[in-house]
Amino acid sequence: MDAVTRVLKTIEHEEPDRVPGCESDFSSGTIIKHYLGPKAGTYGGLNVLGKLYLIPLISKIMKMVMSHTAVGSATFKPMAKLFRAVNLDLFPAFIELQPWKFIKGGFIDNFGRINKIETFPGDNSKIFGYHGGFFKNMEDYESFPGHPDPNDPYFLKNILELKRYQEEELNNEVFIVPACYGLMEATWEGFGIETFSRILARPKQAKKIFDDRGKLALELTKIFAENDAKAVWIFDDYGYKTGMFMSPRNYRKYVIPWIKRICEAAHKRDCKLILHSCGDIEPIFGDLVEVGVDAFNPIESTTANPEYDIFKLNERFGDKTTFIGNIAPQMLATGTKEEIKNYSKKLIRELAPGGGFIFASGHSINPAIPLEHFQIMLEVREKYGYYPINIPD
Repeated sequence: MDAVTRVLKTIEHEEPDRVPGCESDFSSGTIIKHYLGPKAGTYGGLNVLGKLYLIPLISKIMKMVMSHTAVGSATFKPMAKLFRAVNLDLFPAFIELQPWKFIKGGFIDNFGRINKIETFPGDNSKIFGYHGGFFKNMEDYESFPGHPDPNDPYFLKNILELKRYQEEELNNEVFIVPACYGLMEATWEGFGIETFSRILARPKQAKKIFDDRGKLALELTKIFAENDAKAVWIFDDYGYKTGMFMSPRNYRKYVIPWIKRICEAAHKRDCKLILHSCGDIEPIFGDLVEVGVDAFNPIESTTANPEYDIFKLNERFGDKTTFIGNIAPQMLATGTKEEIKNYSKKLIRELAPGGGFIFASGHSINPAIPLEHFQIMLEVREKYGYYPINIPD
């Protein structure tokens, strides 16, 4: 069974041949190099990115190149090879993010976020770090020339190339799913949390921004689905460890109606909608299930809310949606081998029967996670993840 069939059967709550595997991201240079060779790295060339600001007109040149070629897809092909090497099925390819302006050590992206390249001290992995918002007020936002345009040829060129790559070169051994931002995460980050909080106090301004982001995500979802994407992945963090960035009332007012429209647009074209949201989103989880979200990632196990628990959520919503998760990166980084093994087995034993569960970490594979610990979770799925599930207590 190929990865596409395996994932789609699982989301339909049918039992495939084995439990699918997924990760939302890999930023561990050690793990990437182990599987792809010493010259591989986290998205390759981050050191170069930090120096591009020195080249005259580089931002305009890059924009021209990206709009007229499928160069963006080249970033994700090595990562898709990594997924194949470690036998993971579902890979979200986040093609929406583009640099608007290069600055020393990084760039300002097309959502107004300041990104700088950071080095993890353990293994010198290069990662992107968020360093605040470019927009200081509503006027900055409205005059910003770099907002993403769903009609930019870049998007269609890259999703078609990734689809070709998946089918012709990967033999559908990895299911590459186009990914974009939703309404919340990139929105507040473009302003910074303090400025964004002031915007929220002005309902007309807040509605304008959320509607802009909702229209963008909706149009991209339509483009992806109309070009035969079988699933779309939305990155949209709604919470943090101890709560949500806005009140449930504001999510229901500004965000969830758009998520409903996005789900409807996807489902109209026989396309699944997967939502990645970090943090505790338990107060609106039922709302998101109700409007049609087909699968949730990562269901973080380290929030302060005891009700935001993947096993409890499965009891309430397991027949209506799919869970993608949720071995905590903290456990993978510092837990014992037995803790990792036992929790991995528990996930498969309790969530996998009948479909509706995709095995993954509780966020991503970061540089703090030792290779050996990552391999333990892979080994557990390989040993116990074949249907029918039969794992002794």
